[in-house]
This record gives sequence, structure tokens and C-alpha cells, in this order.
Amino acid sequence: MAKYIFVTGGVVSSLGKGIAAASIGFLLESRGFTVTLQKMDPYLNVDPGTMSPFQHGEVFVTDDGAETDLDLGHYERFTHARLTQANNLTSGRVYEQIIYRERRGDYLGKTVQVIPHVTDEIKSWARRVAGDSDIVIVEIGGTVGDIESLPFMEAIRQLRQELGRRNSVHAHVTLVPWIAAAQELKTKPTQHSVKELRAIGIQPDMLICRAERELPDDVKGKIALFCDVGQDAVITAKDVDSVYEVPLVFAGQGVDDAILRFLDLEAQAGPRNLERWTRMVNSLKNPKGQVSIGLVGKYVEYEDSYKSLKEALLHGGLAHGVRTNIEWIEAEGLHWPDCVERLRKFDGILVPGGFGERGIPGMINAIRFAREYKAPYFGICLGMQTMVIEFARNVCGLAEADSTEFRPATPHRVIYKLRELKGVDALGGTMRLGAYPCILGEGTAAHRAYGTREISERHRHRYEFNRDYEEILTRHGLRISGQTPDGVYVEICEAGDHPWYLGCQFHPEFKSKPLEPHPLFRAFIGAAVEYRDRRFAPRRESSEYTMQASHAD
Repeated sequence: MAKYIFVTGGVVSSLGKGIAAASIGFLLESRGFTVTLQKMDPYLNVDPGTMSPFQHGEVFVTDDGAETDLDLGHYERFTHARLTQANNLTSGRVYEQIIYRERRGDYLGKTVQVIPHVTDEIKSWARRVAGDSDIVIVEIGGTVGDIESLPFMEAIRQLRQELGRRNSVHAHVTLVPWIAAAQELKTKPTQHSVKELRAIGIQPDMLICRAERELPDDVKGKIALFCDVGQDAVITAKDVDSVYEVPLVFAGQGVDDAILRFLDLEAQAGPRNLERWTRMVNSLKNPKGQVSIGLVGKYVEYEDSYKSLKEALLHGGLAHGVRTNIEWIEAEGLHWPDCVERLRKFDGILVPGGFGERGIPGMINAIRFAREYKAPYFGICLGMQTMVIEFARNVCGLAEADSTEFRPATPHRVIYKLRELKGVDALGGTMRLGAYPCILGEGTAAHRAYGTREISERHRHRYEFNRDYEEILTRHGLRISGQTPDGVYVEICEAGDHPWYLGCQFHPEFKSKPLEPHPLFRAFIGAAVEYRDRRFAPRRESSEYTMQASHAD
């Protein structure tokens, strides 16, 4: 039977429950256990697929096509867990299932109630994901005390009773603020948060205390006393430069040892092996150089909208021992030719995914700059579609080329709605979602990056490359370097006369990990490093010549 770790949060949101859960999963894997993780979100949306990126952040996509919370991206980046539809549960999905069953008559005329029907449904989802895993880590979204999270809290309270104390652990993430005026760390918010938990019948076993600085022993002792936990189970989750340091911070405080002791798994645990992860963090903190990437998007004021993308760019830099500096550029602010001077400073340009026509002209201008000035370009999803539009307009002479998403009546619809979605107007879960195979063209940049002809990548889009325009586009130099095995969908486009100019319809960022950078991000950052070196080489040569002339004088 799988053992469970429940992770909740208190005091305020955004304390890093997802990173804490992922870090615990990583540490337990390092001790030889198999883990899976699940996120339970109390909001009433069925999934985050129709939610605004400004409010919810990125929508992460699994292989089986689930649109999920961005924390599942952290789970996959930190662990080997392969997540599915079952690994993200929302209140909307719970109530959708219960109402469907009630309408079908499954409850045989009984009154349908939060207890037991809603809580039973939640518990069944928690048990469903266990599979062959040794340990299941369940994160509850929101903050203790939120009215919408009460059914989830009650469900895990019941589940702990059913599992037994040696088969479950409750870790609570709280805030210990530093009050500058008093020059003190204050424990009262944590005490009140634990009081809220106890009021609903949950006694935490471990407190993960988010703080600006290390908690001294006297502060830990005070928290342990008033919250009724062992002092060795009061953990400092201090602010760090990179989320990838968190597992090392936790390991230094014996988080995994405490959890294994609670779960009675000490005898089965192997020695902790953090060697590769430690090397990766050291490389991240001590790079040999840096590259600058201009990310031209429409949600740039809220970086969580591109969470996996940001991490994948960092991973690409790790593969070359360089730090990737990202400048977030609002697409609406780019106008031709004024944008040329602004974009010249970057070693690479990336246009990410998105929906709607806002910012499209700016994206097209950034792509035109990259193509004409031979700067490395990487287009993802919408970034590939705008790349095709720019090429059709400015290289093929199709001045009115466009996507039917932005201009339904365009005479040259080089991008158009997926054929199987014609007549489908509902937004939720109606896109091309999840993993699909792709065949790469021999000798292409994509083929060189992957080192194989057959790949599988995750998708989230409604519009596609219109193959009616394939002949004119390829005749002018655009190369289709990746397509589905049946030849229906174009997956990757390149420009043959450019050092690195590639767009893909899928989202490679979803599969990138710090220890396993995605091939396309590794190749893109590699091209950016080469472009940087070419640009600065004349300056170095000029400087060396000046120094030699000076010595000669």
C-alpha cells in the first residue's frame, strides 16, 4: 500500500507549496523510493484551460492531454513522475462527476451532500493515482481557512484516519515574517495557521517555514512548543536564488530523514545521492558566461504565464555552462523599424505561445528582425504560426497572409483552424492536446538537435499550418522539417539560409528538466552562444590590435 504525504499552506498564498512538494519528492527518489504527486485545486473551474494567464499563470499539459496547474510542471522537473489527468483535481471536476452521477440515478434517491459524497470523491482521486508508487505526495491548493478548501481538508483528515498514522504525514507550509522595525522574526502567523488546521481536526507533523533568513534554534523551539511538533520537524525554507537549491536546503535540515521516520521507512531507505543535482546547482550559480534572450510575448508582465518556458531556457544554458538572461518584451511595443535597435542587443529571440490577436504585429516585427539580421530565432506554437505569417508576407510577397484566428476573411490563410475543430465553438478541452508523434527531416536543424528521426511532443493549440501554401513557402526557402507520420500536420518549420531559425507547433518546454535539458532549448542556446561570440569577435580582435600597436609604440 502506498504511503501519503499531504502538503498544505497557511498565512498567505504563493509560499511555494509546489516547490516544497516537488523537493520532497526529489529527496525521496534520491533515497530509492518511487513517488507520484497530485495537485488538488479548490476552484470551481473544471480545469485551468479557460482561465486567464494573468490570474492563473501557465497551463501545464501532460502526455495524455490534461490541462493542469503549473505546479505539475515543478513535479515533473524535479522528479521522474509521469503525470496524467488524474494528477490534477479541481472542485469543478469533483462536482461535475457528482452531479452527473446524481442525474444518472447512482445515488438511489439519497440526499447528495458534501459529507460523505464530495469527500469520498476526493479521497477516491487521491487513492487512484497511487499505482505502483511507494509514496504519493498530495498538495492542497489555496490557504487553510479558505472556505472553498474545506471539503479537501476534511477529505485528507478522513484519509489520514483510514490510512493510519504510520502511513501518512502532514507537512504544513507557513510564513515566519521578518519585521524590520522590531528586528525580529515573528512566529504568531504560524501559530494561528496551525490553530486553524487543528480546528478542523488536522495536527501537522512538519512545519516548513518560509522566511527571509535562517530560523535560529530559539525561534524553532518556540514554534515547536506552541504548535506541538518536534523541533527537528520545524524546517527553515529560506529565500534562495534558485528554486533548484530548495532540495539541498531541505536535505541539509534532514527533511527526508524526518519523513521516513514518520512513515516507518528508515530501514528501506538507501543513502541520499545528490551529486548530480549539486553539480547542476553549482553550475547554475557559477556560470562560465551568459547569453541574453529577448522573449517577445503578450503576458510578459506576469512571468508565471511562461513558467516552464523560463525554466527550459535556464536548462538550455546549463547544457552550455552559461547563464540565460531573459528580458521580457511586451509585443505591443515593437514597431518596425524602430524595434531593430532595441533587439540588436540580444543573442537570440523567442516568441512563445498565446491566444488572440493582441501583440501579433509586434511579434511579426521581432521575427522579421531575427530573419533579416540572422539572429537565432525560436518560435513555439503561436511563435511558429507568426513565423510562417511573417515569411509569407515579407519573403513570398503575400502581403495579406494571416491566420484565420486573427482575420477570418484573409485571402491567404496560411494558418487556419484545425480541420477536426471546424464547427466546435466550446473552449474548454477542445484543442489538440497532449503528446503526438513527429517525424523529422534528414539533416535538418531539428534532426541535429534531437539526434533521432522520431520524436513525441506535447501540444496545446487550435490552429495549424495550411498545407495549401506549402509549395510557395518552400519554394522561397522555408523548410518543413517535422510532420506527423501521416503527413497531415506540420510540426516544425525552418529557414535553410539562416544559422538557427526554427518554429515548432508543440510545446517543448513541458518536457525540459534541469538534469535533462530539452534538445531544442539546448540547440537554441548553443546557437545564441555562437551568435554572441561572432558579434563580439571583431571587438576583441580590434582591442587586441590596439594593444599590440600600443606595445609596439
